[in-house]
Amino acid sequence: MNWTCTLIFLAGLGAALASPASAEDRHVVDLSHAYDEATIFWPTEEGFVLERGPAGVTEAGYWYAAHRFRTPEHGGTHIDAPIHFAEGQQSVDEIPLDRLIGPAIVVDVTGACAANSDYRVPVEAFVEWESQHGRIPPGTIVLLRTGFERFWPDRLRYLGTDERGAAAVAKLHFPGLHPDAARWLVEERRIHAVGLDTASIDHGPSKGFETHRVLSGANVPAFENLANLSGLPARGFDLVALPMKIRGGTGAPLRAVALVPRSLGGLR
Repeated sequence: MNWTCTLIFLAGLGAALASPASAEDRHVVDLSHAYDEATIFWPTEEGFVLERGPAGVTEAGYWYAAHRFRTPEHGGTHIDAPIHFAEGQQSVDEIPLDRLIGPAIVVDVTGACAANSDYRVPVEAFVEWESQHGRIPPGTIVLLRTGFERFWPDRLRYLGTDERGAAAVAKLHFPGLHPDAARWLVEERRIHAVGLDTASIDHGPSKGFETHRVLSGANVPAFENLANLSGLPARGFDLVALPMKIRGGTGAPLRAVALVPRSLGGLR
């Protein structure tokens, strides 16, 4: 998308969001977990740390509070920029906004994931979705509902282990996207982004992170550790997924929201 198209896109989106009529006809679903001491990160990471600063009434009589925080790029609800697994591809600040804002769908695979915690969503799941809802249009943001959001922030149930350190990585168990399906979504449906409610777009036991590599190689960002996908319809809504704009970043904390027409409710 060139700059002219980007500006037209954002102007149209801004007008839609500002419209009183549209505001009355939609509801906003928060898809991000809060960052705190319980936020889930990869077992090798320290996690999110909030350093409390001054908080109180000053000598001048007004309230003042200011804290500091430190966090890895990858953890909590966050974005994987393409450079995370593909040299020379886009960093967080280079991802075009039209890949982060636009029409989205939800593919519900909770049944399969309940039966197999290491499930990898195959091409067939998307073909089945299309048989019910129609072909996935180019530029769609695809969200995978595995049902694992219900385990947050229980590390043992969400990750498959509550251990920390490098040795714990081999004990991870949670669903992800099959690399063949990632390739199909990129090449056959030309999606803009993909996200899910687990700790990684690759399933827990992955050693080669093939799905990350397929997506990153095509400059397709991934959203991980999403929340509240159970409150979304299968299609017909828009997603706004804006990360902290870290120059050169391989990932960043993400505030994602869905704009859902009230006429759709929570139907899937």
